[in-house]
Amino acid sequence: MEDEIIFEVRHGIGKILLNRPQALNALTFSQIRAMDRQLRAWAEDRSVRAVTIEGAGEKAFCAGGDIRAIYESRQREEFGALADFYREEYILNHFIKTFPKPYIALIDGIVMGGGVGVSIHGSHRIATERTLFAMPETGIGLFPDVGGTYFLSRCPGQIGMYLGLTGARLKAADSLYAELATHHVPTQRLPEIEQALWLEDVESELYATVSCILDAYHEDPGPAPLAEHREAIDRCFGEPSLDAIFQALAEEGTTWADEVLAGLRTKSPTSLLVTFKQIRLGAKLDFEQAMRIEYRLSQRFMAGHDFFEGVRAVIIDKDQKPRWRPASLDELSTEDIDAYFAPLQDGHELVLG
Repeated sequence: MEDEIIFEVRHGIGKILLNRPQALNALTFSQIRAMDRQLRAWAEDRSVRAVTIEGAGEKAFCAGGDIRAIYESRQREEFGALADFYREEYILNHFIKTFPKPYIALIDGIVMGGGVGVSIHGSHRIATERTLFAMPETGIGLFPDVGGTYFLSRCPGQIGMYLGLTGARLKAADSLYAELATHHVPTQRLPEIEQALWLEDVESELYATVSCILDAYHEDPGPAPLAEHREAIDRCFGEPSLDAIFQALAEEGTTWADEVLAGLRTKSPTSLLVTFKQIRLGAKLDFEQAMRIEYRLSQRFMAGHDFFEGVRAVIIDKDQKPRWRPASLDELSTEDIDAYFAPLQDGHELVLG
């Protein structure tokens, strides 16, 4: 585990390196626990002025949680371990969101799922020309978690609903357009930023100081492809139900809409309906409330069929032919979906603090 995540402090900066490049830096339970402990220590350490986090290698910041390990835990019927994984991951996400010092994510490469959870809640998020953001959970029978309830519902217009339902992939320009990243800096200049961020002599106005430094390195990433479809996204994904979204896309009559609709039809019906409700609900929730809802959802999905079938089809057997159950939206009632959001019994709710 010591090699999977590396911590050091240099010139007032606590540095986190996710160090599993052969696994695209997929986030493990051990890393989550180690990061939580270290961040809590740094929060109290006056010599640490800010924190940076990055991924090893040239391909990924962090491609998500270690879903193969989650799948294997379910195969061994280790349900307690599944509950602990999500509880501790969400507690970490919450601590990053409320971290009392600048938290700077160097999102160089792929960032999905669990990787989003340890980056997007930080005060500063740097995208590069290699950034590739996605929340692809509906394609594996899950829902966009790690705070997706909160941050997707706060993207401009209906972009968050579009991203959550479709799992669409964004590069740097789109990441800034969707307000998921705060800055764009070329990969080759990241080492310069790390040196520029040396803050051992800075005692106050830390957030403003970090913002000023990053602003000096920020470069225009060019036009955002999302902008071309923004009106159609807002029009279609602003509909009051999932059925209405499908209908609106069918009526658009464009290649883009046809491709989006075809992609949605491959996703888990349960995941789509839960995600739709989750993001609509999220706009009315604070971050703590959103994370408690997500923990309820995680435990219902861990006890269900679609997530493990999706992982089988995409990750384990790689046949790309998940057999969702139920197989169609028509087989799911409002009551079926509402049950995913109901409080957990016997004191099993997520406790944050």
